Amino acid sequence: MSSFLYFCFMDKKTIIDNTIQFVKNTLKGAEGGHDFFHIERVYKNSLTIAKTENVDSFIVAMGALLHDIADSKFHGGDETVGPRKAREFMEGQNVEESIIVHVENIIKNISFKGGNFNQEFSSLELDVVQDADRLDAIGAIGIARCFNYGGFKNRELYNPEVSPNLNMTKEEYKKSKAPTINHFYEKLLLLKDRMNTKTGKEIALQRHNFMESFLKQFYKEWDGV
Repeated sequence: MSSFLYFCFMDKKTIIDNTIQFVKNTLKGAEGGHDFFHIERVYKNSLTIAKTENVDSFIVAMGALLHDIADSKFHGGDETVGPRKAREFMEGQNVEESIIVHVENIIKNISFKGGNFNQEFSSLELDVVQDADRLDAIGAIGIARCFNYGGFKNRELYNPEVSPNLNMTKEEYKKSKAPTINHFYEKLLLLKDRMNTKTGKEIALQRHNFMESFLKQFYKEWDGV
């Protein structure tokens, strides 16, 4: 039986179910901000946003589920691990080559890599998954993830003597050891204006405002008020 015929026989719902189980198993024990629950939230947000966009929902689902299957932060900065693992899994599910390539490109281009990085691929499906991923980096969940990762990396909460750097190169951004609060200015507060879709922008505005309120309270408490 050809791969194409097998793909047709193996319905998309089954492939998605298999992908969910694969991701659960692969990310078992992962850092709390990049575990399966992060994937699940991005997946759900992607499906919500996709309802208002003219996209291939299967590519959106696969891109969302596999986008962080091997985050480079936890693999010595190697950005090839994630796309490779995703490809190997999808080939095992006999997914069409064109879909595999599309999902690989979503994984390669989804992440925020500092203010001076330009993504090399574009598609409506990437726009949807990227917005969903960015939404999980802001708001209440985003704040929790930010401090969880800062603790994981043993970073200072805040240091008034270390100013945020908004002009980092991609490599400087990856190697930064700045206090966690700086990350709000170097990434999180920038995401509202980098959303792609109407739905993403609407949700992002609410979460952005919540982060600004949090920072005001943080500085008040830091100053002993």
